[in-house]
Amino acid sequence: MSYSLDDLIRLMDALREPDSGCPWDLQQTFASIVPHTLEEAYEVADCIEREDWEHLRDELGDLLFQVVFYARLADEQGWFDLHRIIDQLVTKLIRRHPHVFPNGSLNSAGVDAIAVEQVNRNWETIKQQEREAKSRTGVLDDIPVGLPALSRAAKLQRRAARVGFDWPDTQGVLDKIEEEIAELREALAKGDLDNAREEIGDLLFAQVNLARHLEIDPEQAVRHTNAKFERRFRHVESRVADSGQVWEQLSLDQLDHWWEEAKQKGL
Repeated sequence: MSYSLDDLIRLMDALREPDSGCPWDLQQTFASIVPHTLEEAYEVADCIEREDWEHLRDELGDLLFQVVFYARLADEQGWFDLHRIIDQLVTKLIRRHPHVFPNGSLNSAGVDAIAVEQVNRNWETIKQQEREAKSRTGVLDDIPVGLPALSRAAKLQRRAARVGFDWPDTQGVLDKIEEEIAELREALAKGDLDNAREEIGDLLFAQVNLARHLEIDPEQAVRHTNAKFERRFRHVESRVADSGQVWEQLSLDQLDHWWEEAKQKGL
């Protein structure tokens, strides 16, 4: 037997049934399940980055359940249900892909010859029209504040770049990074920690800009570095254990030697 989306909706209904549902699910609200949604999204990203296709299906199911949960909560409030979400999504995607649906319906599918760059320009034009329809005309309007900071920085920069507010090449960004490092050094030399905090933010923002120019996702890049650091540190940790000593008994030079050893092993 294979279950369907309708079965998942019925399961969610049963979990939220006041008299016979699950006590934990009945306690949940929009706000309370947001952390779970973020966690599930990151677990999907983690599976993809590790190419763990065996577990990706499971994680995608967990993420889908979050959407079904929100839809059920909204339905209880009389706002909308999952079918309305799907209808609005399909309508929006048809509108944003006129090169695939020239007559504005699924029945008109047929790709016109078009370059990726033109698709991106059309997409932004259509999204701007949608923002104007919502009385949001600012270039940076509707960029979620809840995004991870690096991802939001990149999105802010991409949005500004589309109206011409951008460095013409990577050299300008590199110069900006060096400028921010100099300002950070100056703040530290003065012992001005408040200003140093601001300069660190400026430096990170400039580095995100460089990543964007190089078409590198900064969030993924940092996650990759986190994983690399973890692998190498675990190697050092293992060597400390093998040495029969504790961390405090070992010099930084010795620890750094094992760190370099990890690098040589390709960890």
